[in-house]
Amino acid sequence: MQADRIDYRLGLPDALRFEAAELYDEAFGFKFASAIGGARVRRKLFADCFLCGYAFAAIAADGGKLLGIAGLHTRDGALTGGITPARLRAHLGRLRGAWAAAVLHLYEREPDSRELVMDGIAVRAEARGRGIGGRLLDETAAYARARGYERVRLDVIDINPRARRLYERKGFVAVSTERFAWLRWLLKFGGATRMELRVGG
Repeated sequence: MQADRIDYRLGLPDALRFEAAELYDEAFGFKFASAIGGARVRRKLFADCFLCGYAFAAIAADGGKLLGIAGLHTRDGALTGGITPARLRAHLGRLRGAWAAAVLHLYEREPDSRELVMDGIAVRAEARGRGIGGRLLDETAAYARARGYERVRLDVIDINPRARRLYERKGFVAVSTERFAWLRWLLKFGGATRMELRVGG
């Protein structure tokens, strides 16, 4: 599959909701597992709750398969913005939903008015090495620049050096690192580095 056979678009087509949920879970399910056990349950929740307008999608022009996704988070909304305490309770029940909401609160990263926060970026395993992740980052940076944001922000966890190298190649700079080894049992990682890309201002 060639890079020129991939369409990049803002907004996730509704028909690809479940593909997006599967891809997101493959990339980030380990982070959600302590809150929402079971891939099937997580994927159903993601598919139900994703706000599809807050994402860039990489879609194979031949066949329409979703190859990659980059979630966006602004003050107006986020790809995962539909995962609310009420929706968690509806999917998981009252007690499990409350536990999930408490755990997921640890991941919340509210943007300020000058920044766009990345709400996860994932590429299918069989499509890696084709520049899809880099192009999704470029699309996100261009979107932020065109809308007057000063920077794009993301967090990269300490067990994902490959992603960090990609971000650095695209001009992201580490600005701070938070370590929380005491929560490794729950989060499955022990620290995260905040990285920023200046796009304006």
